[in-house]
Amino acid sequence: MAAYIIASVTVTNPTQYDEYRKLSTAAMQAHGAKPLIRGGEVRVLEGDWNPGRTVVLEFPSMDAAQAFYDSPEYALARTAREGAAVMRMVLVQGA
Repeated sequence: MAAYIIASVTVTNPTQYDEYRKLSTAAMQAHGAKPLIRGGEVRVLEGDWNPGRTVVLEFPSMDAAQAFYDSPEYALARTAREGAAVMRMVLVQGA
């Protein structure tokens, strides 16, 4: 069953965040992530939630998504992101 990593990102240092994007892209490619959303316009339809930069990645399973998150490749990206963004991220099982 598919699984999704959903992230809401507030970028505080765009130049440094570019390095994170390069490294996270390499990690996604290494772990078979399918990017469904990477940024783009956000329109609030109900409530007061404004997630900012939104990212949705599809994986074949919860285990595959967790393996991506725990991987050395993504650990390198997370280190590069420190101080460049505030990340809120969840892993959700698909229908």
